[in-house]
Amino acid sequence: MAFLQGVFVLVLIISFDLTNAWGSLRYNQSPRAMRAKSDPASRGPAFSPRALWSPMGMASALQSPFGVQEKQLLQGPVKPLDWRFPLVPEVQREVAVDFQMRQPVTPSSVAVQCSEDRVLVEVQQDLFSNGQLIQPSGLSLGGCSVVGQDPESRVLIFEYELQSCNSVLMMTEDELVYTFSLTYTPEALAGTPITRADGAIVGVQCHYPRLQNVSSDVLMPTWVPYASTEVGDEVLLFSLKLMLDDWSYERPSNYYFLGNVFNLEASVKVYNHVPLRVFVDSCVATQAPDVNSLPRYSFIENHGCFVDAKATSSSSRFMPQTQPEKVQFQLEAFMFQEGQSPSIYITCLLKATFASVPSDAGRKSCSFANGMKLRNFL
Repeated sequence: MAFLQGVFVLVLIISFDLTNAWGSLRYNQSPRAMRAKSDPASRGPAFSPRALWSPMGMASALQSPFGVQEKQLLQGPVKPLDWRFPLVPEVQREVAVDFQMRQPVTPSSVAVQCSEDRVLVEVQQDLFSNGQLIQPSGLSLGGCSVVGQDPESRVLIFEYELQSCNSVLMMTEDELVYTFSLTYTPEALAGTPITRADGAIVGVQCHYPRLQNVSSDVLMPTWVPYASTEVGDEVLLFSLKLMLDDWSYERPSNYYFLGNVFNLEASVKVYNHVPLRVFVDSCVATQAPDVNSLPRYSFIENHGCFVDAKATSSSSRFMPQTQPEKVQFQLEAFMFQEGQSPSIYITCLLKATFASVPSDAGRKSCSFANGMKLRNFL
């Protein structure tokens, strides 16, 4: 824009010079030439030759349309322009500022206490922890208003029954859940149309277990609890593991030499059941995973009798039982004489009963030593 203005000024100055030059040539001509070229009919009476020119040939006293500027131009050369294009101001670059948006922190200004049939909610008046105290009229618990206020601690109190204040009851597999909505609606600050707090909705819940014994005295049940009966219909989780020599952990390798002893542990997972007792009903060794394949060797049979020691005079036996859900027994290593593989597969049938049920002919653990039958009474 500054460049365009400068060009426009130069054009004006050139126009002025041409006008003055044309005027000088016109005024320097003789009056006769002027009268010869002029048309008397086209001029009015106010523009007579006498009025335009003096006897001395000088310019008329009439003011030129250009005024004083024309006289200055006639007196001497035009002064050079001292105007310059304005300097373009330098735009300061933005400086990188280490700024991090501060995220609001959830205030811990609401406390809930659930009793057997009521809910107690305490709300600090500085709800947002910003120093602005909320008014009790702007706070409600599912449409229920504040019932109490502690001026010293600045706490607002709600206390209502679980079924009131538009509570919502939800039932899960294990719990009853009562849900309330604590709502805050901000009001304008006193004497102003503004507020410095935003609305808020806080969920309040009370959880109650569905399965529990309620009594005024200690219960000594002699029946199987309902939870155990329900789980008892499910499949129990049994395991059979090779153990280290001290029975502390599962043996990481299943390679043995003849003369070694297999330490085997049969167990059942109790979980939420009443105490259970596990029994080894029978065990069979084969060279293939199929329990009915041949050759096969049955070393525990007849509902828990360890017959390997009776048949081979080995030291195989049941270990004393220290935990009802575990049975430990030892079997001397062997291999099939006519077998084509040194590997053997051991398959056992396990049973579990309530630990309070005594053993009988169908649930027992017995061993043989020197041809004599030894029974572990459990």
